[in-house]
Amino acid sequence: MFKILFPDMYVSSLHKINFDMLRDSGICALLLDLDNTIIPWSANRFPMEVVSWLEELKIKEFKLCIVSNNQGERLNMLADPLNIPFIPNAVKPRRKGFRKAIELLKIKKDQAAVIGDQIFTDILGGNRLGLYTILVTPMTHKEFAGTKINRFFERFVLKSIEKDLI
Repeated sequence: MFKILFPDMYVSSLHKINFDMLRDSGICALLLDLDNTIIPWSANRFPMEVVSWLEELKIKEFKLCIVSNNQGERLNMLADPLNIPFIPNAVKPRRKGFRKAIELLKIKKDQAAVIGDQIFTDILGGNRLGLYTILVTPMTHKEFAGTKINRFFERFVLKSIEKDLI
């Protein structure tokens, strides 16, 4: 029953993800959470190391899409300069935002991996649709008040998977 809360991969940083392994398993698209996954919460620009990371993924021919519960205006400001499509107001853990991203990228769901920092939104949502899920340690401790409540409950799941942290 709780398996739906467990990621397929758990990493301490985006830079620890083995993209060659993902590619070898048929994954060619990454559905990225925004806040505390690829940008510090409520920041208005990407850190340069993340911009480089995103550009490297494009060079490796991964399709990218940001799937976020954020409003479209902020996503547009951040994603457009990097030419990354996005799905705003995704209402994760609902599946609708992930389905839209899969349609937008013109891929099958077994070709996508979800990368996010929250179990009860990113991982649960991705697992509900049968996607490969990757949990990353949040970039900062600063976050939305509602997320802090989720973090309390996440601790119970994280205790079960701490040994798997890469």
